[in-house]
Amino acid sequence: MNIRDLEYLVALSEHKHFRKAAEACFVSQPTLSGQIRKLEDELGVILLERTSRKVLFTDAGLSLVAQAQKVLLEIKVLTELASQQGGSMTGPLHIGFIPTVGPYLLPLIIPHIKAQFPELELFLHEAQTHQLVQQLEEGKLDCIVLAAVKESEPFIELPLYHEPMVLAVPEDHPWAGQESLTMDKLNGSTLLMLGDGHCLRDQAMGFCFAAGAAEDGSFKATSLETLRNMVAAGSGITLLPKLATPSERQRDGVCYLRAEDPVPSRLITLAYRPGSPLKERYEKLAELIQQHIAASHNLS
Repeated sequence: MNIRDLEYLVALSEHKHFRKAAEACFVSQPTLSGQIRKLEDELGVILLERTSRKVLFTDAGLSLVAQAQKVLLEIKVLTELASQQGGSMTGPLHIGFIPTVGPYLLPLIIPHIKAQFPELELFLHEAQTHQLVQQLEEGKLDCIVLAAVKESEPFIELPLYHEPMVLAVPEDHPWAGQESLTMDKLNGSTLLMLGDGHCLRDQAMGFCFAAGAAEDGSFKATSLETLRNMVAAGSGITLLPKLATPSERQRDGVCYLRAEDPVPSRLITLAYRPGSPLKERYEKLAELIQQHIAASHNLS
């Protein structure tokens, strides 16, 4: 048994398909299949139930996969320690972003990261919160940028900025001429929301329910841009994070109002695994994001 065998096994558990797992490991399908059989012979147990349609793991296989994931994560930590790059800003760094942050934050910070840390090789990944948390736990990502939620509590979280939510209404809406609106004015209203799986949905709904508003159950968006377009089309109103809104109070059929008393907001953090030897690297990255976002968008 070697490390590569464990990587093959974990990849197969994720993809449930020999060809896809082989492609993910950059080997041929016969190579991966042969190594899995060799591993079974070496251990004297059947790890898989092979059928013509799908791959099923036996109980022994599932147990070995779980242990293999832990071993691979420990090997990653050892590799990071051995590289002595904990405080240096060089080499690869895999960062995950949630969809309601990545498209709006990245254009603001990437030029500064490249200018300040030119030897840092960034690999950017976008996924929903539960997926990023799992990938961070499994060592597939080095750190993640997300809105602080209960799922992120087991990690070390570095606060980046508090982001207020802005009320978006159609340009012909009765509130369109106002610059701000207190949250109690939403009482009895319905708001367009993102679909399940987006942490912003739960956070926005919490503020709306507290104000006496409800969700428009006839529509659930898959992205903030879909929400924005639905508002522009006159289909309803919604809350959008500030970085996703333009500097103008009105653009493309949508008017943006400050929501106040209370200000709906979320805390954006950079999270990483406890005990990671790259702690100093994450702290430097977080400090850079804090500085540039605070300076350019008045967020703290």
